Amino acid sequence: MKRTTLSLFAATASLAVVTGVAALDPASGGAGTGARTSSARLPVQRSTLLCPAPVSSDASETTYAAFTPPGTDGPRTSSADLLPAAGPARTEAAKDARKDARRKAAGARGANGPVLSVKEPGRPVTVTTDRADAPALLGTADGPLAPGWSAQQTTTVASGAGRGLHGVACAAPDTSFWFPGASTAKGRQDYVHLTNPDGAAAVVDVELHGKDGRVGTPAEDGVNVPPRSTVAVLLSSLTDAAHEDLTVHVAARSGRVGAAVQTTDEALGGDWLPPSADASPAVVLPGIPADATSVRLVAFAPGARDADLVLRLAGPDGSISPAGHESLHLRSGLTEAVDLGDVTRGEAGSLLLTAERGSAPVVAALRVTRGTGSARETAFIPATPAVEARGTVADNRGRGGVLSLTAPGEEARVRVTASAGSGGGAPLARTYTVRAGSTLAVEPPRPRGGRGVYALTVEKLSGGPVHASRMLTLVQDGVPMFTIQPVADDRSTVVVPEVEQDLSVLND
Repeated sequence: MKRTTLSLFAATASLAVVTGVAALDPASGGAGTGARTSSARLPVQRSTLLCPAPVSSDASETTYAAFTPPGTDGPRTSSADLLPAAGPARTEAAKDARKDARRKAAGARGANGPVLSVKEPGRPVTVTTDRADAPALLGTADGPLAPGWSAQQTTTVASGAGRGLHGVACAAPDTSFWFPGASTAKGRQDYVHLTNPDGAAAVVDVELHGKDGRVGTPAEDGVNVPPRSTVAVLLSSLTDAAHEDLTVHVAARSGRVGAAVQTTDEALGGDWLPPSADASPAVVLPGIPADATSVRLVAFAPGARDADLVLRLAGPDGSISPAGHESLHLRSGLTEAVDLGDVTRGEAGSLLLTAERGSAPVVAALRVTRGTGSARETAFIPATPAVEARGTVADNRGRGGVLSLTAPGEEARVRVTASAGSGGGAPLARTYTVRAGSTLAVEPPRPRGGRGVYALTVEKLSGGPVHASRMLTLVQDGVPMFTIQPVADDRSTVVVPEVEQDLSVLND
């Protein structure tokens, strides 16, 4: 695989994603006394992406991948660039290191050039660094490169604490995030990364909820996140007690941030814990691997009411109740955890949680383990929203990956397109039918003659809601390394009022 290797230096940073506003020229109408408007869905004009700084390890290698799906026409002057965030330097040496990194990263593009730029829709671009102090990136796309612009950061840690495959999709900044599945237990080190993409400081509350309720923390008084920088908060520094299972709530008092939880386990490796989908009475956790040796569910009811959940496992032939785990009662404000064991029993599946009538919405995540003994590795599957129209995961490589498609209600038809590779090749699309109440797990299509990293785009063609995730795998020294990324809707379009009559002609 042909890749560009860069030396990247920086202490704090992030790569963020915000959806912009589509513009519409008013259409002139005839004379009249009023104007009728309707809504039109148009491509976004600007997107911003946030990714936290990768795991710090001398035995690591991080790849950034970015991609925009084809299909949107527009001016040739559009851009989609990722640059190191300009975090504050703490020492003169750090200042010199950052200057050196920018010179090397820019290469022939100049001292202030981007590290990674998408030049055309339909072809992914990548950049790789083996620096332990590699920064995160700050990115913005506009014009026809903005709709569906996606990026991912994937780090391979070969040895030591946290060894494994750490993957995280770059996501949009927001004001509230829920992370069921965090921990301050012995042997575990979890950090919540807070990234501020804007020009003013953000103030953020970090709340911890354990099995007995709220855990008091100094961070509830507010974490200050300086402009265009990242702050990493060690969760064990916020409480004196060890908590096996925690739900973390990140809430911005002012401004907005990107947030992700980085987990490191001395025995089980590590990965990124993405935020759960918004609290809902029905949630889907898609893509439990067929060879999962252990699955742990962590759930939380954030409202004032308890939640009574019905658990279903959506497998290849439909949905069943997991033996011994047919239901779960969640007390409001208390984190509940359930060991489901090898719930899939050799067949890939997805967990469906549905609250009984009158009970509260929930957030949830799964911690999934593959392998046995000292050759174990973990990843996380959060509750994942449906792909409304289209979603993309930017970093896919070779064989061994698994794409999981779940239709919790009605049957659905889905088109999956493998882009051209970063090193060449041609796109390849396949259409799948996902039966009602089932999970279809397939080896993703690969580009024809493709080389390097490629993107997968999932489009819903018809039928009911579809939830998706992609597992990336790598076997190294006998350890089944893997990471699972949800495939969320890419929010490539926005609803804009369409003017059917221009009232300006009526003005005197």
